[in-house]
Amino acid sequence: MMTSLYTSATGMSAQQSQIDTIANNLANVNTNGFKQSRNNFQDLLYSNEIVAGSATSSNTISPTGLHKGHGVKLIGTQKVFTQGNLTHTGHDLDVSIDGDGFFQVLRPNGSIGYSRDGAWQRDANGRVVNPDGYPMEPEIVIPPEATKLVISQDGVVQILVGDDPTPTRIGNIQLSKFINPAGLNPIGKNLFMATAASGTAVTSDPGQDGIGMISQGFLEKSNVSVVDEMVNMIVAQRAYEVNSKSIQTSDNMLQTAVNIVR
Repeated sequence: MMTSLYTSATGMSAQQSQIDTIANNLANVNTNGFKQSRNNFQDLLYSNEIVAGSATSSNTISPTGLHKGHGVKLIGTQKVFTQGNLTHTGHDLDVSIDGDGFFQVLRPNGSIGYSRDGAWQRDANGRVVNPDGYPMEPEIVIPPEATKLVISQDGVVQILVGDDPTPTRIGNIQLSKFINPAGLNPIGKNLFMATAASGTAVTSDPGQDGIGMISQGFLEKSNVSVVDEMVNMIVAQRAYEVNSKSIQTSDNMLQTAVNIVR
């Protein structure tokens, strides 16, 4: 049986995975803080019929050898944490991170999630929460008498009350950084979870320990480039087609061999 049938099948499967990843990137092109995914592929084992450097005579060796590949496989999907475009909204609770770092969110099960989505809101108790109602960690509570919210670049949160021009400090936004952010586990809801691959979170004030600064009134949008994804889609589609063509060609060759036998 021709190995090209199975080799081409792995190619078609790989390109289908590529299209799936591209589709998810494009679907989240307007998602706040979304980071695009990238597939990493790896060639499969080779049949070494002649090993490079093996003797071909008493005084000569094979310069290249003879290797037959068996296709490709998907070995990982990597998040690309480049900075997304910042959009000015003017909303007091819209906050973006300019540089490295993640907001901390307290999940209902008590664990800490990490996010680049800075579209914060205020719940019935005055707590600063994300769109799902998960509070920011450490918790910040805005009192009902506050008339103005001011967030500095280093994360200090202050309020103005009435006509009093003197601001009152009510808390501080802290950010977390990871040695390997690509090792974070995306769980949906614009959240990531730490893993053994990402390393332990280093938490600090914005602007400290290599962590980015805070910009109030801005939101970080997705870092997905529609043009790049469309080009990648065309490449993946053509690769899928040529792999299917390889299967068709192998089938025709087998059909010819069968006809010769007849």
